[in-house]
Order: sequence, then structure tokens, then C-alpha cells
Amino acid sequence: MDTTVMLGHGSGGSMMKRIIDEVFFEAYAGEELLRGDDAAVLAPPAPGERIAFSTDSFVVSPHFFPGGDIGRLAVCGTVNDVATSGAVPKYLSCGFVLEEGYPIENLKRICASMAEAAAEAGVRLVTGDTKVVNRGHGDGVFINTTGIGFIPAGVSLGGANIRPGDRILVSGTLGDHGITIMSCRESLSFSADVKTDAAPLNHLIAAVLAAAPNTRCFRDPTRGGISSTLNEFASQAQADMVIDQDSVPVKPSVAGACEMLGYDVMQVANEGKMVCVVAADEAEAALAAMRSSRYGADAALIGEVREMKPERGPKALIRTPIGGTRILDMLVGEQLPRIC
Repeated sequence: MDTTVMLGHGSGGSMMKRIIDEVFFEAYAGEELLRGDDAAVLAPPAPGERIAFSTDSFVVSPHFFPGGDIGRLAVCGTVNDVATSGAVPKYLSCGFVLEEGYPIENLKRICASMAEAAAEAGVRLVTGDTKVVNRGHGDGVFINTTGIGFIPAGVSLGGANIRPGDRILVSGTLGDHGITIMSCRESLSFSADVKTDAAPLNHLIAAVLAAAPNTRCFRDPTRGGISSTLNEFASQAQADMVIDQDSVPVKPSVAGACEMLGYDVMQVANEGKMVCVVAADEAEAALAAMRSSRYGADAALIGEVREMKPERGPKALIRTPIGGTRILDMLVGEQLPRIC
């Protein structure tokens, strides 16, 4: 077995077959991949169901970090994007761009992580692609994943469904992923409990929908953090999103790191958290469903939706501990590049 990626691994010949067989197939090949066809043939949705489809690319640096790696991130990120529509994620594609010289052992480790995350989410990797670029032109490995899921009949989620009086929930502590990446990249040591929150949240979403069928929408607060998510909701709903700072769960170590680095934790990226807006009378049921999930133990009810003031338009607002209210702005530019 080769020890590093070589240009020949992207040639379409015997070397490419070898890396596919000994790395990718060995890690996660199922029936569809093993057929060796150029396209996976998948079962259609049941009558009344619709297809949800999402794609994402992952370029995080470093590739390995406490609690996960680029492979886990790639699977969880796309699973979560599909699941926010209320769909049941079923299938993933995976495209690798590899740099000549990248260690095969690292690639195997990434693929094993992807297989583990896919099994946890209940999805199958059914098709993929591999390209190799010259040394110095790819930063080791980039990954693209595309996900397909089926939306059950009667489920229709989206920010336009939000109404004044609705409640805003978050599934756990904020800022974990962004601070983990920063601590690794800059060799900083904040606390032993700072690790990525990357996780597949499709089961958590399914539990919330079962407990609170009038859920309006879900969104994963990745780049731009919860601040950007709430601003997107406000724009879609033409309403104000108002949260309480004291209600937002943040680990003390993450809060301390943000204070030291000058970051607003509301704008720091998350990879295993979900923001949810639900009808007021179902908020407690939704919260209980989140907390019963493996990744929702720290879930919290953090705010509510209010009528906007027509003279200024929809806003995301946060009530501070001293009784004031400030605007939550969307992130401008890159707070921390190459976060996912």
C-alpha cells in the first residue's frame, strides 16, 4: 500500500483503483458504491414525500482537532443541512480533492471518521469522486459532500413560517467549534473541555418535530454563529428576534476565550447546534425533546419573536444582563477563516 498520495492516485488508472479499494471502499463502501457504476441508483421517495438536497465543501485547517476532524465535519454538516428542512437524510456523495504527498494513514483516519458519523446519522455514502492536485496546491485534503433526504408528507419548515409570539430555542452551548479550531491553529490552551461540537442532529430534529408538530423552522448556526442565523430569520419572517443574553448557554471556558480574543460568542461558528423556532404553546415540549436527545442536554429557551417596528425593519436583538437591549449584527467579513 502506498504511504502518501501521488498524482497517479487521480489518474483514473490502477493507482486510482487501488486508493479507492483500499481506502474509501475499505472504510464505508455499501451496495451502491461496490457496484462501481458512475451513478448510484436510489430508491424513490414514498408518495407524498419530497426530496431535500444540499451540498457543502469543507476546507477546515487543521484537519484534526479535539472531538473530531474534517471527515466528521463533512458528514455532520451536510446531514444537518438536509435535516433542517424536516427531511430524513438518506444518502451522501463524497468528493475528495487530495494534495500530492498527503499521508495515506491520515486519509484512512478521515474516512473511518466519516463512516462512523454516517452510521450514527443513519445515512449511506453511495457515490464519490477523487482528484489529486500538485504538491503545494491543495492543503492536504478538501472534501465536498452532497446529501439527499426525503421530507415526509405534511412537513413544511422555513423562516417564512415564523410568527410574532413564537419562541426561540437552541440545542446547546455556543462557540465550541470555533474556539476549538482557534486553539488548535494558534496552539492556545483554554480548557480540557473545549472541543468541537460536530454532531449529526437529524435524530434531535425528528424528536422535536414529533413533540412539537407546529415547529416553524430549524437552522444550524455555523459560520456567522447564532447572530447571523437570527438575522436571517428576522429577514425571512419580517419580525424581530429577541433573545436574553443570560439564557444563552455558553461554557465558561469558551466565554473566557472569546473575551480574551475579542470575539463575540454570538458570531462564533458552531457545527453541532440547532436553532429552532416553535409555536409558544409547544416550546416546553420542544425543549424537553431536545434535552432528551444525545446532543441536546444543554438546550435552552432563549427568546421570542416580536412584531418589528416598521420604521426600522426587522432586527435581531439581545437583552443584556443590565437591562439594556442591543442589536445583534451579522458577522462582517471573516472572524476566523477556514472554520469548516
